Amino acid sequence: GGGGSSHPQQPGGGGDLMCGIAGFILRAGQRPDPAQLAQMNAALAHRGPDDSGIYCAGAVGLAQTRLSIIGLHDGHQPLLSADGQLALVANGEIYNYLELNAELRQLGHIPRTASDSETILNSYAQHGLQCLPQLRGMYAFALHDATAGRVILGRDRLGIKPLFYVRLPDRIAFASEIKALLPILPRQPQVVATALRQFLQHQFASGENTLLAGIQRVLPGEALLIDADLNIKRHRYWSPLNIEPRQIGIDAAQAELNTLMTVVMREHVRSDVPFGLFLSGGVDSAILAAQLHAHSNERIKSFSVGYRGATRADELNEAARIAAHFGLDHHVLELEFKQVFSRIPHSIWCADELMRDYASLPTSILAETAGASLKVVFSGEGGDEVFAGYRRYNPRFAERWLKTLLHPCSGGFRTRGQWAKQWTRQLFGAELNTVAAIERAPFIKAWRDTPTNWSDLQRRQYVDLVTALPDNLLVKTDRLLMGFGVEGRVPFLDHRLVEFGLALPDNLKIQQHRGKWLLKRWAEPQLPPRHLQQPKRGFHVPVGDWLRGEVAAEIGQRLLRNRGIREWFNIAAIPKLVAARQRGNGGSRELFGLMQFAIWHRLFIEQSGLKPAANENPIEWI
Repeated sequence: GGGGSSHPQQPGGGGDLMCGIAGFILRAGQRPDPAQLAQMNAALAHRGPDDSGIYCAGAVGLAQTRLSIIGLHDGHQPLLSADGQLALVANGEIYNYLELNAELRQLGHIPRTASDSETILNSYAQHGLQCLPQLRGMYAFALHDATAGRVILGRDRLGIKPLFYVRLPDRIAFASEIKALLPILPRQPQVVATALRQFLQHQFASGENTLLAGIQRVLPGEALLIDADLNIKRHRYWSPLNIEPRQIGIDAAQAELNTLMTVVMREHVRSDVPFGLFLSGGVDSAILAAQLHAHSNERIKSFSVGYRGATRADELNEAARIAAHFGLDHHVLELEFKQVFSRIPHSIWCADELMRDYASLPTSILAETAGASLKVVFSGEGGDEVFAGYRRYNPRFAERWLKTLLHPCSGGFRTRGQWAKQWTRQLFGAELNTVAAIERAPFIKAWRDTPTNWSDLQRRQYVDLVTALPDNLLVKTDRLLMGFGVEGRVPFLDHRLVEFGLALPDNLKIQQHRGKWLLKRWAEPQLPPRHLQQPKRGFHVPVGDWLRGEVAAEIGQRLLRNRGIREWFNIAAIPKLVAARQRGNGGSRELFGLMQFAIWHRLFIEQSGLKPAANENPIEWI
């Protein structure tokens, strides 16, 4: 159970629950098997190497593995309420726990630990489900309410923290990561054709369904209420769709952003352990460097990554300039092909879900490097979605008109599959072809859900906020960092900033075809001169430089024998793909995607429980 504590609340404490959670609720009359809970916990040990706990009551079993960040000595979970009727396992951070605890104390709920997760328990005891809108932070939790006879699965508004569940004949089970659900499945899981096609064509699969049949995501901003008969009721407590567009002038907007950022950063720097920053040289991480410098008394460690011998320039010089400007303790990693390439199996294992974001590989190396000395790292995710930084938000009229004509239903947004047509024709097997019509479904649905009084720019931001952000970018930020026991904090995704950014009029976001206009204007005085004039480059990983010659040939040979590849693809076309790659005629995305799927299929379908080391030769894992 959750140990009580005689310690007074630590000033500046914060969330100690960067962790993994798991558990299940069985059909009435059955009792949970602690050995199964321990098995689920073991699959999440990397998320929380500091502590673990198991709770069983009636038909409910909860498990948690913990990384201590706040309330270092007494945040053991599962946490129990004073009367023993509520039990909680949680992952994440409740950033406004000090403020909430002050109110809850006056209502008679005295915290028994210094852990910010206990705030969820006490807040629920007082307010029931109405506690959800009061929580500020990133979190996923499972709460057993014995009196009401239900389990509540909750996830933060933007989906920063993951939570999956599966309905089995005798139970509903849930976990922070898919790999913790695999040991209790009655049979080998099946691959979902639609999700696989979405991954191949759009880098990631989105929405409720994952790549594994039956395993679903709790959606961002949602809680699931599961009763004793295993009925699931959805409770949506937050949605960006409720945000009203605003008319606001530049000066008022800038003043409001300034106030908001101050509050958000003040809450985000609460921690009982030191923290670092991933510094890319771009706008968002430079702003975080300025903000951390202003809001923290410690010298911040920063980490940047570049490549030896790549054909495209990296941003190491810009990052170094920012680090020097703010006196950061700066660490530069110059990576070689072999280092990055050998990360592939481990990063696929970490992510659970397939996503072809090459940046996962250097992120994994950054996480391991930072994790040697830190538990918390700040990262700039969300800045582009919230303040409209991507070029794709502001297409030229002709491009947009043509795309809408060719691919109706989403205003010409997110229309193009990423595989070359010749390769989808030659390589996709029959089942992948049958689902072609629905590969864009998540983007179309999101676009259509938006209010009529929104601008198309707001629609584009919203589509990304509910698809690419939770199901691709944040998978990278959560899973690859947690793979080395590091918590990623993403202040730009505080829901108050998201509401502010989405509501802004278009002309404060984009001017003269340049995005993030207000954010840059506000940040300019805090940064070195001319830093914000750099063009947006994105985080480049030179995969095309590497997948060629002998490497491409070896990958091709292995793919022909892989069970997953043989089942889903037309293997007769693989030698053609390899030959095209070796001539330098494209094909690197396609070859990389096939390799990822082959390794993923082995790790999650054929031999679940297998765990690659941090560095492995990916060719041997196909």
